[in-house]
Amino acid sequence: MKDAIETHIPTYDDVLAAHARIAPYIHRTPVLTSQFMNELTGADLFFKCENFQKAGAFKVRGACNAVFGLSDDVAAKGVATHSSGNHALSLSYAAGRRGIPCHVVMPRTAPEAKKAAVRGYGGIITECEPSTTSREAVFAEVHARTGADFVHPYNDPRVIAGQATCSRELMEQVEGLEAVIAPIGGGGMVSGCCLTLSNIAPHVKIYAAEPEQADDAYRSFKAGHIIADDAPNTIADGLKVPLKENTWHFVSHHVTDILTASEQEIIDAMKLTWERMKIVMEPSCAVPLATIIKNPDVFRGKRVGVIVTGGNVDLDKLPWM
Repeated sequence: MKDAIETHIPTYDDVLAAHARIAPYIHRTPVLTSQFMNELTGADLFFKCENFQKAGAFKVRGACNAVFGLSDDVAAKGVATHSSGNHALSLSYAAGRRGIPCHVVMPRTAPEAKKAAVRGYGGIITECEPSTTSREAVFAEVHARTGADFVHPYNDPRVIAGQATCSRELMEQVEGLEAVIAPIGGGGMVSGCCLTLSNIAPHVKIYAAEPEQADDAYRSFKAGHIIADDAPNTIADGLKVPLKENTWHFVSHHVTDILTASEQEIIDAMKLTWERMKIVMEPSCAVPLATIIKNPDVFRGKRVGVIVTGGNVDLDKLPWM
């Protein structure tokens, strides 16, 4: 089954409505700085810490916007999605707050910590093989059986508008930003950054960061059309999915560049953040810092917002152990 999401580009008015709608259910997350990181990179870095967000990830923003925007009749049948983890547990959190069912298709290889969080929030998991093909096929069965409202993890305009509230907060919290960088998989967070910044701060450059071993967004960006890998293998489990039509619109129109990092560079950046900033981030979230360290000439002397997208880590399987 192809993801049956209407191609619809959200507006900045949708962002403002989303922020008002989700305010009771999310944190306004802090922005942290590190003199060590600034000296290391030669840039002034401002880390927007969505690892401190409800459910441990930025995705609760888009999930809450979708869930609390449903009519009572539609909500009664619940919501459904497919996700490797953070969207799954975020949608489960949002559905639980509204008191409706949440059906989630997850790869059997998804981190156990994320599966446990989904179940803890009341989500009902159906497992699939770790490929886009299997994920969409299994989801088609679950969707047909339940009749639940499909909340796509990133291609849904309601989700993109919700994610855009993160960069809106960042621009209110930090003056004079010259660039923002976020991880890219399917492109929900990056699209949200594009949506916000193109409207309120069009001078700010937008960068996306991606693993070398799952670089389909990078190759899409260079080719000028979507290139989708079916089952890439990377430690950054949240970045294995391909761009879709709605997110490609924002990436192709507003992103300055996409930068990549190796598996070891991602692990090193993750460990460095744990050691120096004392914050828990998952591998996917370390990719932006890894690319900043790798490309100092791009960011040197600039004030850069870094979106730390989540902190849901399997503590028994840390990558440097």
